[in-house]
Parts: sequence; structure tokens; C-alpha cells
Amino acid sequence: MGTTPTEVMAFPNIRAIVRDNGTAEVVVAGNSRIVPAGDSVQELRNNALALIVGEAQTLQRPVRVRIEDPEGHGELIVHPDNKIESVSYEPVPARRRAEAPETTRAAVAPAIIETAPAVEPAAAPVTAASVDARPWPSAYATATPEPQTAAAVEEAAPTRRSLKETSFLVSAPVLEPATQGWRGTLTRLGLRMDPSEEELTEREDVRTVSQHWPGPRTIAVVNRKGGANKTPTVVMLSAILARYSGAATVAWDNNESQGTLGWRTEKGAHDRSVLDLIDASTDLLSPSTNAAEIAKFVHHQTADKFDVLRSDENEEGDHEVTAEEVDIAHQVLTRYYRLVVMDSGNTARAANWRRMIDHTNQLVVPVTAIEDRAEAARLTLQTLESRGGHDAELARNAVVIVSESTDAKRSMSGEALKRAKDEAQRIADGFAPFVRAVVRIPYDPALVNGPIRYEALQPATQRAWLAAAAAVAAGF
Repeated sequence: MGTTPTEVMAFPNIRAIVRDNGTAEVVVAGNSRIVPAGDSVQELRNNALALIVGEAQTLQRPVRVRIEDPEGHGELIVHPDNKIESVSYEPVPARRRAEAPETTRAAVAPAIIETAPAVEPAAAPVTAASVDARPWPSAYATATPEPQTAAAVEEAAPTRRSLKETSFLVSAPVLEPATQGWRGTLTRLGLRMDPSEEELTEREDVRTVSQHWPGPRTIAVVNRKGGANKTPTVVMLSAILARYSGAATVAWDNNESQGTLGWRTEKGAHDRSVLDLIDASTDLLSPSTNAAEIAKFVHHQTADKFDVLRSDENEEGDHEVTAEEVDIAHQVLTRYYRLVVMDSGNTARAANWRRMIDHTNQLVVPVTAIEDRAEAARLTLQTLESRGGHDAELARNAVVIVSESTDAKRSMSGEALKRAKDEAQRIADGFAPFVRAVVRIPYDPALVNGPIRYEALQPATQRAWLAAAAAVAAGF
């Protein structure tokens, strides 16, 4: 016995839209889900119906669906057991169709046409194939099909497929319900809601930074101007990539003399630096050396889960790291770590700076929203581009991170804050045509002075840095 339309709730509002440009979407309570692509309009219909059956199974009741496609529009009732009923269907007049069929389908009067439920529907996952035999609108049309000739029947006979071409696995990932905002609140109250576009974007960023890649990767954070936010950028990228991916991560202060990374991070129970690691490189590279020995030379960040290799802190500051020493340190670190994030000095001509670039897989150029820092970033990229080869490729695929001015204060007037944001946007827009990605970071006092901790940042700043880390990881 069929379900009368009045017995089926109109909530949530569901629409299935199939377009003649080869795209389709299912909109549930205002939340759009992109339908997997198909080779035809009919296959798009099948894929859309598969999503709707899944929604009915989630709600454990029939759902009412408005359908729209190039051939017409109408209303269906879709059941959890794969049964689909037509309430109404009205074809588009032939003159309005881009490619009208040979026989115009008659409008379907508001009536219910039942299809047989699948055997043991709960035991099989919902896929496009499970609704393949029930396209709309043809499955619900009342027009009597024209008799087919024997030749036509023979031509339409199905071709036997190989088992190698068939799979019962569902390739599409299951969409988890919303956890954030009012959608998350409704989900916790028992009404399953799909995540918002913002939450889906955040999930994608988390997925990107959580992946493991084959072999070690080296990130160089560069800007020839001091005060451009290089060290905070190194700390934040290291923290986020280590937290989400679980990959062994080290932040290396590759300043040619004395850097400040050690001042902005947690200090371990020793005073060793990169020079001590270089001196011990023979032992550290020995096959018999235990992996835990690296802890003698790096400073672990207990909350943010990465290590720091400090620059030489000799008070006289008379040692400048050479290119050969960069090679040795990099060889040691890539034996013990999957990810190396390198801080840098301000001299692009220095031997250690240039050798760092030779080892780099992904370039990051931080800049504060101050014009001289932005100009220094531009010149840094220009220098690398002019060198050609690997250096130029790094420049073209760089990620520029624009932070709102650290000179900003909470006490700034609304107009002054707006000007600061506008300046950050102007600089971001200026870099966008020349690099792979540009990410903006809001002002946060936790990044200005003292040790930097991820948990100390405001939620909006954490979210922005996650987007920055995802842009960097996408280049791996």
C-alpha cells in the first residue's frame, strides 16, 4: 500500500536539481550537496536519487522531494527501503527543450505510482546503481511506450560486463553531521544537520594538513626584511602541522649568526644549538644510533608537539653558518624528522640562505601589512625568480601569508582598524597573481611578544593559521 502525500512531512525541504550542463545538486534544508558527475542527465538523476535515499534512511522515514531537470519538474516521495513514488510530474514544453525527445511525455496527474521495494534494503549500501532502474521522469510517465521492433530489442540488449568492472564498495565518503554553529546544536539535540560550507572548508583544511607524504619535506620561511613575522610563522606552521599530522616536525633557526626562534619558544633542559648538532653529525648519522639521541640537541615544545633546533647563541656571535654546515644539519634532521620548517635571516646573499633554498620543497613568504615589509617580500620573490630553475619554481609556487600589522592596538578606533584591514587586503591582492596562494591572518596580541603557544591564540586566528598551513601542505 502506498503512502499518501499528506502523510509525508515536508520537513526538511529537499530539492533535486539536474542541469543540462552536466551538473546536479541535492539541497536539503538549504544545504547544497554536489551530486557526483555522470555521463548523462539520466546518470545524474540516478546519483541524485542515491543521495536522497540516503537522507531518507538517515531520517528513517519517507521524504518529499521536488525535482527539477531539463525535461520537467515534479514531486516524489522517497522511502528508506529504496521505494520511490511519483506525486506529480510536468514535462517542459518541447519548444523549450534544448534537445526534445521524439515522443513528448504526457503530464502526470497528481497520483501515486509505487515501485517494488528492494529485497533486504538495509543490508546493502545506497549507491547510484541501486536506483538506476528508476529514472525520473520516464519511470513515472503515464504515456504508453511505442512497440519496439525485434531489431530494436536486439540492439538494446544489455552487454555482459566483466566482474572486474563491478564493485559493491561505496567510494563516496560518508558526510558526518554538523558539529559547529546552530547546525551542530540541532544535531546534538537529535535533528541531524549537514555541516555548513564554512565547516566543510575547515574539515578539508584539517584533512590536508593531516596527511602523510612520502619522504621528508622542507619548508623555508623567508623575507629579507626583519619584523616581517618570519619567526611567528615558523612556530605556527610547525605547531599546526605537528598537531594534526602527527609527523615528527622540527623548526630550525637557520639564521647565519644569531636568530630569535629560541626566544619565542620553549627551552629544553640543555643549551645545545645547531653547531652542537653539526659537531655530533657523524654519530647521529650512524646506523647504530638510537632515534631518541636527537633529543640531546633539540628543544621539545610540550604543548605544540614539535622540536626546535636553535641557532648559535654564543655571546660573541662570531660564527656564521656555512653552506656545507647547512647540508650536514639538513641530512641529520631529515633522518629523524618528516618535516623541517626553516627560519631564516635577512640576507638572501648569505651562503646558508642560498643553500637552504636548494633543500626547500615549499617556500613561504610572511609579510605584515606595512608597505616596506611587503616591498621586501616582493624583492625576495623577484630575486629567486631571476635565478631561474628550482629557485624560480619555488617563487611561483610560494605561499604568501599577510598578517595584519602588529602595530595595531585594541584601543585603535574603528576607522583605524578598518584602514589596517584594507591595507592587508591591498597587499594580499597585490601578491595573488604571482604566487600559488595568499592567506590573511588577523591581528592577535598573543603573537606580538613572548613565547608563542597555539592555544593562546584567539579562535579566528587559529582558524586562519589552519588555512595557511593547509595552503602550505597542499604544495607537498
